[in-house]
Amino acid sequence: MTLKIDHVSREFVSNAGELVTALDNIELVIEDQEFICFLGPSGCGKTTLLRIIAGLDTATSGRVVHDDHEICAPDPKMAMIFQEYSLYPWRNVLENVAFGLELRGIDRDTRIKEAERYLDLVGLEDFSRSFPYELSGGMRQRVAVARALAVDPAVLLMDEPFGALDAQSRNMMQKELLDIWNKTKKTIVFVTHSVDEAVFLADRIVVFTPRPGRIRENIPLNLPRPRERTSAEFASIRRHVLDLIDETSKSGKV
Repeated sequence: MTLKIDHVSREFVSNAGELVTALDNIELVIEDQEFICFLGPSGCGKTTLLRIIAGLDTATSGRVVHDDHEICAPDPKMAMIFQEYSLYPWRNVLENVAFGLELRGIDRDTRIKEAERYLDLVGLEDFSRSFPYELSGGMRQRVAVARALAVDPAVLLMDEPFGALDAQSRNMMQKELLDIWNKTKKTIVFVTHSVDEAVFLADRIVVFTPRPGRIRENIPLNLPRPRERTSAEFASIRRHVLDLIDETSKSGKV
């Protein structure tokens, strides 16, 4: 099931009454089970595009199509994970993971069984009765991933999900996310500001220009996994992406 972003633009009116173009004519096809990273400077429209894909925002022009179905509103085939963990503090871990299934009217025994299955997948089966305040940042984000997976989406949309973590936890979560992706075969669209993170995770990196956000370059990554951050191949791609972003930021042009 491919995800097609068909000439999407997004404009809005600023508080000063000026018309601002956040995204300009984005055209992109994301293949089923692909892990793709959106990379670019702050304000380039990465998160706006992610929200449009999720059906949480609307394009000024163009459309997003998934499996021949146009996305015009929040879609059950899309699950979004934010940088903030967005967990309910009064619910324990198991109840948080089961929440989406509860909203869909799934009976209690089934949703508990499914929640336990995904907690096992993310390595938190021993913390099902814990509350969010008792967990580390990385563990809370794993709960958020399990909750998204429990509703069985076709596409996981992730907006800087590890941005608030320390470097060691972030690297660990990147490895765990790849393990989950390999097991579930979901399509993942991942927004990040980190070149290192994008090169470590992605099948393909989409580099955006500064506002108005346009696609500067599609960069396929053919490095085998697991990837070694200190390898010459990794460093070469990382340098190319850094140079591209630096060049794009200075020129402000495609």
